[in-house]
Amino acid sequence: MSEPLKVHARLSAPIERVRQALTDPAELRLWLAEHAEVELPQRYEFWGRFTPEGDAPHQSLLHADDDTLRFSWLLDGVETTTELRLAAEGPGSTVLSLTQSHFDFAEAMSGSSIRGVLQTYWALSIANLAAHLEGRALLPRTDFTSADLRGELVIAAPADKVWESLTDSEQASAWFGYPIGIEPWVGGRYAMGGFETGYAAKVVDLEPGRKMSIDWGPTGVSTWELAESNGRTTLTFVQSGFDETNPPYGAWTGSVSGLAELRRFHEMPDWQPIWLATEVPGLDPQPTGAAS
Repeated sequence: MSEPLKVHARLSAPIERVRQALTDPAELRLWLAEHAEVELPQRYEFWGRFTPEGDAPHQSLLHADDDTLRFSWLLDGVETTTELRLAAEGPGSTVLSLTQSHFDFAEAMSGSSIRGVLQTYWALSIANLAAHLEGRALLPRTDFTSADLRGELVIAAPADKVWESLTDSEQASAWFGYPIGIEPWVGGRYAMGGFETGYAAKVVDLEPGRKMSIDWGPTGVSTWELAESNGRTTLTFVQSGFDETNPPYGAWTGSVSGLAELRRFHEMPDWQPIWLATEVPGLDPQPTGAAS
């Protein structure tokens, strides 16, 4: 069995407020799942279309105290284990540490098991928890019952600044939290991990300042389109050209979770990413929850 996935995030809220957001079913329905029911210390369940294999609740609570939640989660016939642990960092800051068993990077790349989405699923969930606590609009949650992968995000910044941060390698690497090499022209490379990794997607369409499409091969084509109004930019993003019988939920979810930091990058004067050291089995440790 592979080593457990570990994710660490700094949340801008006191530990009591974070604990409430993690355990109040009404709040869980806002940022985590379509449906949630909590009765501590006996029950912690969530399900629905925004949850992998969310046809019914598949969690069983194993432990709950003031700082820790641990539950088993049946996914693709395997009992995985999830642990959420809180630590106060200061009066207005809390570190959330998540440990998830049975994540296999090979399954994430191949899409052979729904467990392959666990790393990016938790990255997007925690990014939305952070947005919820900061009073920001949530990012689109992945609908695991649909092959329609599209969404939009409003960023309080002009389109030229957003475009620059999407197409400049240094800026994109900063907000995504993982090296990205970008050649912003048709036929150029878009290399997760940098140009030295040996594999790069290809820019297949580009309208400077407005639109870019990247061909990732089997996982399809990602298209970003910008529209500005009153100094704010609407970023529309769509995934297309993939096998609709096996949608690339993991890759899509990771991309969307990264956009949370793109928005914070533009909207926070003293921006710092929420992600602390993250251990992804199969990759070197990265300071992000979004790499996929």
